[in-house]
Amino acid sequence: MPTRPLPIRRALLSVTDKTGIAALGRALHACGVELISTGGTAKALLSEGLPVTDISKITGNPEAFGGRMKTLSFQVASGLLFDRDRDAAEAATLGIAPIDLVVANLYDFAGNLGIGLSDQALIEYFDIGGPTMIRAAAKNFKDVAVLCRPDQYPDFMEALEATGSTTLAQRRAWMAAAFALTARYDALIAEQLGATPLRYGENPHQWATFLPDPDGVHIAQLAGKELSYNNLVDLDAAWAAVAVLAQPACAVVKHENPCGLASGPDVDALLGLAWAGDPVSAFGSVIAFNCQVTAAMLRHLDLPDKARRKFVEIVAAPGFADEAIALLAHNKNLRALQLSDRRSGQARKKRWLSTGLLVQDDDVALHDGWQCKTSIAHRVIDEPLFEFAMHAARCLKSNAIAIARRQGEMLQLVGMGAGQPNRVKSTELAVAQARANLAEQCADLSQCVLASDAFFPVADGPQVALDAGIRWLLEPGGSLRDPEVIAACNAVEGHLFFTGIRHFKH
Repeated sequence: MPTRPLPIRRALLSVTDKTGIAALGRALHACGVELISTGGTAKALLSEGLPVTDISKITGNPEAFGGRMKTLSFQVASGLLFDRDRDAAEAATLGIAPIDLVVANLYDFAGNLGIGLSDQALIEYFDIGGPTMIRAAAKNFKDVAVLCRPDQYPDFMEALEATGSTTLAQRRAWMAAAFALTARYDALIAEQLGATPLRYGENPHQWATFLPDPDGVHIAQLAGKELSYNNLVDLDAAWAAVAVLAQPACAVVKHENPCGLASGPDVDALLGLAWAGDPVSAFGSVIAFNCQVTAAMLRHLDLPDKARRKFVEIVAAPGFADEAIALLAHNKNLRALQLSDRRSGQARKKRWLSTGLLVQDDDVALHDGWQCKTSIAHRVIDEPLFEFAMHAARCLKSNAIAIARRQGEMLQLVGMGAGQPNRVKSTELAVAQARANLAEQCADLSQCVLASDAFFPVADGPQVALDAGIRWLLEPGGSLRDPEVIAACNAVEGHLFFTGIRHFKH
């Protein structure tokens, strides 16, 4: 892509927010730039004594339909989009003159929310021409500059006054800002008019809505009351906990953390084993299966008996047998959701911050092998149990510790610690829960596997587990004090395996 400076000869200015537009217009005029403008922007420039070419002289058409048609035209779009190197002759034949700069921001749709306007009234604040100009200029950033925020004007004017042109690096940065603006604008409209209103957000004083992702997991509600914000957040975590497991699985999730997880061929035992991971936290939980649900798989909930019925917000699965739906119907508030995953390939996670949007690949790779670091090396390991424990840790909020065990062909999460400011506290919580869960069975923890989402920085965390009798530990490795952790495991003939892959989940 050419990196030559871009001279500015013609500029199209059409802004709702007129902050700084007069100063920008004066700077452009001083450099001999022709100013093309519309409506209120043209009036603002004319009031400054600046010459303005009305947009109708470019389009050949008057403003029409109450202002809905102003800039949309072959002439304007072509002046922005044609490739100056490849298409110059064709543009000349068609009588298309280049437009080198677009200065535009959008109708204030956001500012008109929450004041009681009808949908039809809000529709008049859908900007069509503005996004079209901005996107056209941004697409052709090789040849065209686009400014969509007043805070961009000073840098542009500095470059204009210094060289009379802009650089490719500047235009690329403005292009990214332009597409971010139109993406947020379109998303806000979709959220407001195309989404499902929720009763409230995380708390009753917060407004909330739900906009389904057409390329994501599809939700079909089969029974129960409407979904809440927190329901959907926990549902996402519950589905993530079971969707990637090859064997039938069940997750019990509370506040985005699987407090129970079980996997194995005995589908009727899944819910009971998952629930037993933390029966107290399971109260008010969201439950997800990765397989067809039958009535027998739901017996643990005691749904027909109102006095003994366990309180659950959601039961979600790829499908339900008719008798399972009939059983769930005993509790009119219990939501039954059928899920179908439409995602293909590696997904990306998005997270909005006050400073912008973070995007990353999904956490797919589970481990990079099992590297035994202790002196007693075992060539035969229970790899399915190792992977189950490591997956459970991956699903938990950091600092994450998961303790899992095998019961015949079934795998069960028996203790977890998550979301703590240090790994020792998470380990203490996981060990205490595992001890409580196994106390009635008089089972020790020596055959349990402990998985950590990140390395133990020192030996204090592993020592809590080793003192409780756990002898199988999994962690990514990579601490400067790994030798201390290895030595602690060797001292009690424990087995420490490094996985090579970290699974932070903030």
